Amino acid sequence: MSISTIIIILLVGFVAGIVSGTMGVGGGVVLIPSMIYIIGLSQKTAQGTSLALMAFPVFVIAAYNYWKEGYVDFKVVLLLLVTFVLGSYFGSKLALQLPAKMLKQIFGGFLLIVAVKFIFSK
Repeated sequence: MSISTIIIILLVGFVAGIVSGTMGVGGGVVLIPSMIYIIGLSQKTAQGTSLALMAFPVFVIAAYNYWKEGYVDFKVVLLLLVTFVLGSYFGSKLALQLPAKMLKQIFGGFLLIVAVKFIFSK
């Protein structure tokens, strides 16, 4: 890995961390597109890398700051946790079976729907 690639990866991580800490997003909105279009990873590798990355900083460090301020509902967390774990297992199995182009189209369509909803909702 070249020094310029390492610097780009570090910058992408820093920007994604700022966006994630500020708006609660990062993996899907910043990291995955950046890893595909800037770093050059495949859709599946970008998704797997993003999931592996998010485990520690998001679930431990960022969530802790929200918890300190009283913004974490552990009843909701516990209820979501069971189905989220099951959903991520089956979702990752499905994603690995889909052709890369279809996965990229599904991902882009999802981001587009979310963007339109945010822009035009009250």
